[in-house]
Amino acid sequence: MKHIILLRHGQSEWNLQNRFTGWTDVDLSDKGREEARLAGLKIADAALKPQFYFTSYLRRAIHTLQIAAAAMNRDWVPVVKDWHLNERHYGALQGLDKADTAGKYGETQVHLWRRSYDVEPPALTRDDARFPGNDERYSTLSDNELPLAESLKMTVDRVRPCWEEVIAPRLAVCDTVLIAAHGNSLRALAMMLLHISPDDIVNLEIPTGSPWLIATDDRLNVISNKYL
Repeated sequence: MKHIILLRHGQSEWNLQNRFTGWTDVDLSDKGREEARLAGLKIADAALKPQFYFTSYLRRAIHTLQIAAAAMNRDWVPVVKDWHLNERHYGALQGLDKADTAGKYGETQVHLWRRSYDVEPPALTRDDARFPGNDERYSTLSDNELPLAESLKMTVDRVRPCWEEVIAPRLAVCDTVLIAAHGNSLRALAMMLLHISPDDIVNLEIPTGSPWLIATDDRLNVISNKYL
């Protein structure tokens, strides 16, 4: 049996402020750090011992992993950081207050941007300071890989090669892995593992700091899933 632990980062400063975050590199709030610590304790209490960690390039996920790993006394476990696990890119909405945005564009339009499967939010321009091409950590990415905005479908397409080429092969030699990432990149993994349809995935809410344990057979067919 294999165990895959999906862990959405703890509450971030912009979660607390109700702002669109996306690829903006916001850190954890005090509550988020405590959520991460408690997540690590829950994993340890379940007698789970991750042998490999995966996370994104964004500090709220990286710090969640570091805090949880320390709580498990498993700081030494190898880590792969992969930009494919970043949050969905919210384009020109990044940094905006969600309530103010709903007031400007209407709740129906904002709900469509946030919850539909294949509708993109308003895109950035490449001369925008928020464009990821301005960030050193993405300097090796091609123009096609640098998003101006992403739908959930585009996020799923981005995460898929990370699952197939990076995470799944590691599960061939490890029994337990932990993936600390983001609401939408974890939705993408859930779609692949649990065969969730595009219509149903938009209703899936993954809470911050709550370890989601997915048990599979050796062929990665899901046997069970639950929150710890």
